[in-house]
Amino acid sequence: MPLHDRILDHFQSSAQTKLDAAALLAPAIEQAARLMVHSLTQGNKILACGNGGSAANAQHFAVAMVNRFEQERPGLAAIALAADASTMTAIANAQNFDQIFARQVKALGQPGDILMVISASGHSGSVLHAVAAAHARGMPVVALTGRRGGGLAEQMQEDDVFLCVPAESAARIQEVHQLIIHCLCDAVDSVLLGVEE
Repeated sequence: MPLHDRILDHFQSSAQTKLDAAALLAPAIEQAARLMVHSLTQGNKILACGNGGSAANAQHFAVAMVNRFEQERPGLAAIALAADASTMTAIANAQNFDQIFARQVKALGQPGDILMVISASGHSGSVLHAVAAAHARGMPVVALTGRRGGGLAEQMQEDDVFLCVPAESAARIQEVHQLIIHCLCDAVDSVLLGVEE
C-alpha cells in the first residue's frame, strides 16, 4: 500500500472507531463525569494511572483538572500516579512493578476519592492491583480500556464506570481514550461552571 494511502487509512480508521464508540460510550462517559463532579464537590480527589501511552493520557487528564481544560476555573484535585518517577521506581525496586500504583492508592486514596485507570488491553498487572487497592479503600473506579476489557472487566463493581472502546488496535483505543478524557474534562467543567443545559 502506498504511504499516502496508509496515512489516509489511519485517519479513516480513527474516525470510524470514534463514531462506533460514540453512541456506545456516551451514557457511561456522562455517568463518569457526574461521579467526578460529585467527588470533587465533596472535597475529594481523582487519582489517575496507566502505563506507557496510558500513563501519558492519565497525566494529560490530571493537568487539565489541576490547571484548566478550555475554560478558566479554579484548579480541581487530581494526581497522575505515573508522574512521580522517584516514588514509582522506589516501589518497583522495594516491592515489585505490579505495586507501583496500588501502593500509592493505599497511601493517598481516601473513601470518596476516585481512581481512574487506563489500560488499552485491560490486562496490566499494575492497573489491576490499583483497582483492588481502590476498592479496598472504598473508592469507585472509572476504567478506560478496550478490546473486551481483560481483567479490568472482571474487577468492576456496582459503583464503577466501565468505558471499553470497541476496537482491537492499541493505537485506535488510545486515540478514543484521549477523546473520552476531553469529554470528561468538558463535562466536569460544564457542570461546575453552570453551562450544562
